[in-house]
Amino acid sequence: MARDNKINLPSSGGGLIRYFDEYRSKISFKPGHIIVLVVIIIIIEIVLHTWGYSFLGLP
Repeated sequence: MARDNKINLPSSGGGLIRYFDEYRSKISFKPGHIIVLVVIIIIIEIVLHTWGYSFLGLP
């Protein structure tokens, strides 16, 4: 008669670790926030290219 003991076999992963399951960043941004940030940076660049010398008091 066979025993009802469970035998623990090694996992078939072969030592591979799935890092994306274990790591979660504390800082996360929504895609909409990134788009708004890029638009703000573009507007600042345009303003600096057009009126930058007068803002900084350069000739």
